[in-house]
Amino acid sequence: MDLERKMQSEKNIKTNVPSPEDIRREVQDFLNKRYGSSVVMSQVEILGQKESSTHPRDDEQEIHFDMTPEELESYLKQYVVHQDEAIEILATKIATHFHRIKWENHYGDSLPAIPGQIKPNILMIGPTGVGKTYMIKLIADRIGVPFVKGDATKFSETGYVGGDVEDLVRDLVKAAGGNIKTAENGIIYIDEIDKIAASQGLVGPDVSRTGVQRNLLKLMEETEVELRVPHDLASQMEAVIETQRSGKAPQKRINTRNILFIVSGAFNGLEKMVKRRLNRQPIGFGGDIQKGSDKLDDILDQVSTQDLIEYGFESEFIGRLPVLVRLHELDVEGLYEVLTNPYNAVVQGKIRDFAAYGIELSIHDEILRKAAQLAHKEGTGARGLARVVERMLIHFEKRLPSSNIKKFNLTLEREKNPRTACDELILRYSLEDAVEQFKKKTGVTLNISPAAIHWLQEQALSEITPGKLLLQRLEGYEYGISFLGKDNLQVTVNLLKNPKDYLESLIKKSYRDNDLKR
Repeated sequence: MDLERKMQSEKNIKTNVPSPEDIRREVQDFLNKRYGSSVVMSQVEILGQKESSTHPRDDEQEIHFDMTPEELESYLKQYVVHQDEAIEILATKIATHFHRIKWENHYGDSLPAIPGQIKPNILMIGPTGVGKTYMIKLIADRIGVPFVKGDATKFSETGYVGGDVEDLVRDLVKAAGGNIKTAENGIIYIDEIDKIAASQGLVGPDVSRTGVQRNLLKLMEETEVELRVPHDLASQMEAVIETQRSGKAPQKRINTRNILFIVSGAFNGLEKMVKRRLNRQPIGFGGDIQKGSDKLDDILDQVSTQDLIEYGFESEFIGRLPVLVRLHELDVEGLYEVLTNPYNAVVQGKIRDFAAYGIELSIHDEILRKAAQLAHKEGTGARGLARVVERMLIHFEKRLPSSNIKKFNLTLEREKNPRTACDELILRYSLEDAVEQFKKKTGVTLNISPAAIHWLQEQALSEITPGKLLLQRLEGYEYGISFLGKDNLQVTVNLLKNPKDYLESLIKKSYRDNDLKR
């Protein structure tokens, strides 16, 4: 009898297991009572509704990347200019990294373990706007691996927004659609890494920043990251549901052994450490100090591990970034090449903006050079190009879509006086269109005098173009003009002011002329 009661009790427990939707509804009710309706738990946050995405299939674990370093380098050079050395290093190390993963996956069981193996994690140093993030995104897209970007300024030793640096790894799993094995071959990119360097001149250790470095250090080596964390309510709910269903609570972890870490920063002030070190080096046969240029780019080309440690990084942290990539500031010519690149998003983006209104945009070469010069003065690299080009085109982008203009070429003269240029363009194109429409109806070509053009421009209102006003003034002419037997008509101010009287006078004159001929 006790056995039967026990079996019935277990049966009741199993049949009372709530569904993910039941859990979601109950949690939402709790949140509404506790915090009000402003706090909402989305469907996606309830793990279990996307159960299939958290269980990777074996056929999704293979890396399909097969490009050689030279092929990847050639691909990047289509999009990125003036960074040949950086492209060469990135293409080589990243291609080798993923080829090695494939090779080790294939021969893994027969290969001896290598203690202390160091991944080719990459440190990128370069000013803002030179294409650091752009290049890594291009590579990740081309290789076909999951990619996430983080900002080092958001980290602290105890975490950020309820999380910690390990959240980057969890985000990588999300980017992989929940496929852990695929995520284990992904790329994590952290920008502004220089912001977690310990403050120079600080008495005692900068605990927060060095703590973040140590936390990242573990990830960059090899560690297991728990996908369920205590502060993640959705993860804990999923664990409860799975435990009730299966009687177990399986742990989900991701190994960071093959995840490639790429970090970057502008490293403002690093040149001071480089200069100080170079000035301490002996001069003579035993010294290798490189005298010459005081340009920032030339100085940073000589950066060493010692300089980075003095800048505020732990030696172990720098040791886990064996590949150093230097990106150089773009000069005026470099920015001009960015604009003239057929894959450039700035110019090509504006061409598409105007195309959305049915306008074919072209930009004169002189404008592109001027934009490069203005962007260089801003000192924000390629980022400044978008702002400069937007400023140059904003007035035309506002006014031209209201006209019937189908083609527009931005020249220096038009860019200097955008309002005047718009007025002239709208006037010219509206009149040309009106002349064409009138000829299609009547077979008569209109010849508009300069004074008449000026009158139309003055009389036209904001809601009507000069061309439409012209057609309004000539309304009815398509019938009366047939009596004249002419193939052209001179449009004067008198005609526009009194179109009916003018047409009648033309018809009367035509009759008189015909009588005289008889």
